[in-house]
Amino acid sequence: MNPDDTPADDRPPDDTRADDTPPRDSHAVELQKFNTAVRAGVPFLVWRARDGRQQLLTLHPDPWRVLIGRDNPGVDVSLDGDLEVSRTHALLERLAGNGWMLIDNGLSRNGSFVNGKKVDGSCHLANEDRIGLGATELKYHDPTPRDSESTVTHVNTRRSMQLPPMRKKVLIALCRPVHEKKSQAPATNLAIAAEVFLGVNAVKDHLRRLFELYGISDLPQNEKRARLAALAIAFGDVTARDF
Repeated sequence: MNPDDTPADDRPPDDTRADDTPPRDSHAVELQKFNTAVRAGVPFLVWRARDGRQQLLTLHPDPWRVLIGRDNPGVDVSLDGDLEVSRTHALLERLAGNGWMLIDNGLSRNGSFVNGKKVDGSCHLANEDRIGLGATELKYHDPTPRDSESTVTHVNTRRSMQLPPMRKKVLIALCRPVHEKKSQAPATNLAIAAEVFLGVNAVKDHLRRLFELYGISDLPQNEKRARLAALAIAFGDVTARDF
């Protein structure tokens, strides 16, 4: 029997594929969340964690960007336990009309897939699209779909951030430990200052401006740096060529 044909109830507990509907043995709370999301008419993601539990994320208009990765304090959804998922793997971004787009600008190690097709840049999601990230499969639900056809469409929705040379260097230095996997946290102000030959106060000024440009100034201070690094990598503003 093909593994994909195995009945849902017979799948091993660590299976991470999304189900079309909640499994019969789901906890009542999981079923309630699933049905509530459908009735609310709000797009949402559903997937199965490594422990077999159903996970559901409602995609409200705010926030309008959702980062997905693993063991990374800068992401919104952490698929812990799936070693095939990159620390910053993919980005979901809301479109006009409350639709959503999956973005992978080459930041993930294994790529991102929609309905089995690799995403090269970005993909406008349609109702019931299946998103493959590492060994995990998530299903996108849009109770009020705007496009009846599920399709992968590659479009360029955002150009890389055009930054002054020194500000770009500060951003690269911030992201270096994350990119090189030396640390889960981005570089400290002192480390950045030493790399780019600036004073700490000048580094703080550049980071303050970057927080504004990426729309994360309102985040708690201890979250901004990790979020900035994750977004810069997700958008392709900082790539492997920069290191």
